[in-house]
Amino acid sequence: MDCLRVQRAAEDTMKMHPMWQGPLAVPGGDRQSPIDIVVRKSIFDSELKPLVTSYDPRTCQQIWNNGYSFLVEYDDTTDKSTLKGGPLKDKFRLCQFHFHWGETNAWGSEHTVDRKLFPAELHLVHWNADKYSLFEEAVMEDNGLAVIGIFLKVGKRHEGLQKLVDALPAIRHKDSVVEFNRFDPACLLPTNTDNYWTYHGSLTTPPLTESVTWIIMKQHIEVSHDQLAVFRSLLFTSAEEEAQKSMVNNFRVQQPLRGRAVRSSFIPFLQEDDEPTP
Repeated sequence: MDCLRVQRAAEDTMKMHPMWQGPLAVPGGDRQSPIDIVVRKSIFDSELKPLVTSYDPRTCQQIWNNGYSFLVEYDDTTDKSTLKGGPLKDKFRLCQFHFHWGETNAWGSEHTVDRKLFPAELHLVHWNADKYSLFEEAVMEDNGLAVIGIFLKVGKRHEGLQKLVDALPAIRHKDSVVEFNRFDPACLLPTNTDNYWTYHGSLTTPPLTESVTWIIMKQHIEVSHDQLAVFRSLLFTSAEEEAQKSMVNNFRVQQPLRGRAVRSSFIPFLQEDDEPTP
């Protein structure tokens, strides 16, 4: 895989996209994301607990094309959709989930495992409702957010995802919003959520605040090429803009680890299906 080409694709997206323009594009912190997870350097931590997710599909409200990805947004005013356990000491509420993807199936994920790239990556974004009163407050503070990251691999069609894929044409353009109800995000979790890596990092979009406990699933989920093609049919641009730009390569370039520990809930070793592709 031409990693330089991947980096250039991401940088080109950032240059053309207003979200990345301004001083926040490179904050210069020591806990930035995403990163490459080096399996044999991750540290097994027997204290890491299983994740406990409790999602109520009735809290699902809408899908929004924000001009960078599409966000499936949830009502987070109560504790109806929550995340606990794992590396977390507090209870976190689900706010939204979104994806990052590439222009081809050869790349698209933000995180990598031993430099292995995946075509897309799902982020389920939660905020600390025990310590903070609003997402807007939590996003700026330490231990404010917890994000579950899940790699997508091309394979068989993902039946749970299809309801969402069917709704995407209605939000093809930037700033489009449609009502979207009763979607259970639990259907997007891998069958094994006990095996994960975790580290302290940041948001991968502005404001890039270093408020995130990342929980990266070891097991991927499968989606079809056709499902990812619908992701790529979305646009960075609004209907009024003359030059339409396809929504692809909406991932951030990888950031230095800077001495941070990456902990694993399982004893790190390479299995055949986890080995990086040459």
